[in-house]
Amino acid sequence: MKERVFGRTGRRVSEIGLGTWQLGTRWGDPFDHEEAMRILTAAEENGITFIDTADVYNGGESEKAIGEYISAHPGKFYVTTKCGRRLNPHTDEMYTPEAIRGFIEDSLGRLRMERLDMILLHCPPTSVFAKDEIFAELERQKAAGKIADYGVSIEKVSEGLQAMEYGISAMEVIFNMFRMKPLDELFPKAKANNVGIIARVPLASGLLTGKFSKDTVFGAKDHRSYNRDGAAFDKGETFSGVPYELGLECADEIKAALGTDNLAHTAIRWVLMHDAVSVVIPGASKTAQVVENVKAAELPALTDAQMAAVRRIYDEKLKDIIHPQW
Repeated sequence: MKERVFGRTGRRVSEIGLGTWQLGTRWGDPFDHEEAMRILTAAEENGITFIDTADVYNGGESEKAIGEYISAHPGKFYVTTKCGRRLNPHTDEMYTPEAIRGFIEDSLGRLRMERLDMILLHCPPTSVFAKDEIFAELERQKAAGKIADYGVSIEKVSEGLQAMEYGISAMEVIFNMFRMKPLDELFPKAKANNVGIIARVPLASGLLTGKFSKDTVFGAKDHRSYNRDGAAFDKGETFSGVPYELGLECADEIKAALGTDNLAHTAIRWVLMHDAVSVVIPGASKTAQVVENVKAAELPALTDAQMAAVRRIYDEKLKDIIHPQW
């Protein structure tokens, strides 16, 4: 597994990490603690050193499982967690210094850590990215030794550009073959400011595996069933905001253009072709998916012609939909 420097933290991390929204569970299914332990073991055994989690994943169970694992295997993982989505209502007014302090203490407990490696604001309302008092509190928590570094997870490019006015060390953003807007302005500014980029949703909720069809059925509790139009949260989290049947069409075109039936590996490798990216974090609900994800690091670089083909499909079919929204 190759490593990259994670922005201004200076830490070297595996270029493929592990996203844990699905840790120990398929979307909508009960949490399986033992499966979570197996997934984390597979991640370590396959060279992954970066884990991304959040306090809301599986009601805190993801953080607890990670905490149990890293307490028994110290020094194996760099852990980024996120906070804010537990607020109810999830509004600007609820983001206060007191809330931030509480989130940090709670995550420290679940993760069994004395200091968090990294905490990110978890896709808060856009106005929060300009709240001086929130970033000042994160800076105080860093000075107090509660967190080593802090950053943001964003839905919109404009939010990331605003957040870089503060002292963030990292940013998490949706970036994949179906979501290229970050390339225009966000990534160049992040590189200039030495802000680490965590590329999330690299497979567009599975659309970029190339394995779905018009007949694929998702469970009632799976966000790919109920959130396609943003009924529960930002629709960009589901299939990267791409209409499902159009996504199927584009995935088939990309497979044909690249001459591959295994689009998942290629889609992750495509993300890694961009040097602004510090780490890409495909998820896994079972150990076999961890093993498959890391195989992407073994692929040769895409050629200029292949990169141009992917860009052409995006520009012709998706850009007018994606760019104005995120």
